[in-house]
Amino acid sequence: MTSWSTPLFRLACRTGATIVVGGGLVAAAHAENLVERTNRGLVELLISGDGAAIQMAQDLANVVDDGATRRLLPAVGRGADSNVIDLRALRGVDVSIVQTDVLQDAKKRRLLAGGESTITYIAKLHNEELHLLAGPAIKRVEDLAGKKVNFEGGALVTAPAVLDMLAIKVQPTFDDASVAMQKLSAGEIAAIAYVAAKPTTMFQVLRGDSGLHFLAIPLKSEMAATYVPARLTNDDYPNLVTADAPVDTVAVGTAMMVANLQANTDRYRNVANFVDAFFTQFPRLQEAPRHPKWAEVNLAADLPGWKRFPPADLWLKRNVVAQAPTVDEKELHEIFARFLDERTRLSGGKAMSNDEKDHLFDQFRRWQTSQMR
Repeated sequence: MTSWSTPLFRLACRTGATIVVGGGLVAAAHAENLVERTNRGLVELLISGDGAAIQMAQDLANVVDDGATRRLLPAVGRGADSNVIDLRALRGVDVSIVQTDVLQDAKKRRLLAGGESTITYIAKLHNEELHLLAGPAIKRVEDLAGKKVNFEGGALVTAPAVLDMLAIKVQPTFDDASVAMQKLSAGEIAAIAYVAAKPTTMFQVLRGDSGLHFLAIPLKSEMAATYVPARLTNDDYPNLVTADAPVDTVAVGTAMMVANLQANTDRYRNVANFVDAFFTQFPRLQEAPRHPKWAEVNLAADLPGWKRFPPADLWLKRNVVAQAPTVDEKELHEIFARFLDERTRLSGGKAMSNDEKDHLFDQFRRWQTSQMR
């Protein structure tokens, strides 16, 4: 017989559970409440599997989770086109971080099949660098011609595109990162192409006496439409890059994309709630000890060719006042030309003509304008 003064009865009064001798319905009600509490405000975020991406996802979860109405659950995907397809088709995935060249590639290959009008973006994020790690026998990127190069994750799109612009044809392999690293160390492949936000743990743990080293990527004018100049330094990888010989490379942007969620549903409201917390608390993400890549992010930057998620667009319109840039165009042009000359000198590439420099500067200014909108 159940006593009206027992803790079980008092719990039922608070939760509204129905008491039945034996506790069957009480247990069921408790389980239902647990499921509801655990899933309240849940947003599932799909990321790539490198260390920097995981740390940044953890940073974001730590900032936006409140333990009651909002929770971010990162999940590691396979990267590249897979993350775009999963965002559209995989049940439960609300948001994904995707490289901008992967988005372009998905459009070109019609992987979205009309999804451009339904998949929206929350914000452009940081840049991720292309790392070309080679064995001792490979001195320059041109030496990769005809050799085996491993593509994995985001590099499945970025590396072939960059090598094609350099007119370098390689034999692609597609092992996961750990297997590829073993093969590179054993001399079975010539290089690994890997896209990740620097510094990434995969390369930080390598010893300086391994003979492995990064290859410089010479700048080509046609790259500027999709990629931006970047550099790997001794601060990033002290065991692989000396202080007096940084390695030039290219980087690709990333964007936080939203699945095709129906308005006035719990999932839509959960993502809208997440956006409000993310944007409001964004300054905290740029403080130590958060990942330094957060410093690159401009929440107001546009992603050309894509529509912004309506709650994100509304937040920005209410809270961000656009400021026109103040810059001396002639001085900036001269600085950019000196940068190109210095980069060419360090990489050993062919000097650029003034017309080539002007063409690159025009592309740079268009990219810079898009970052500030």
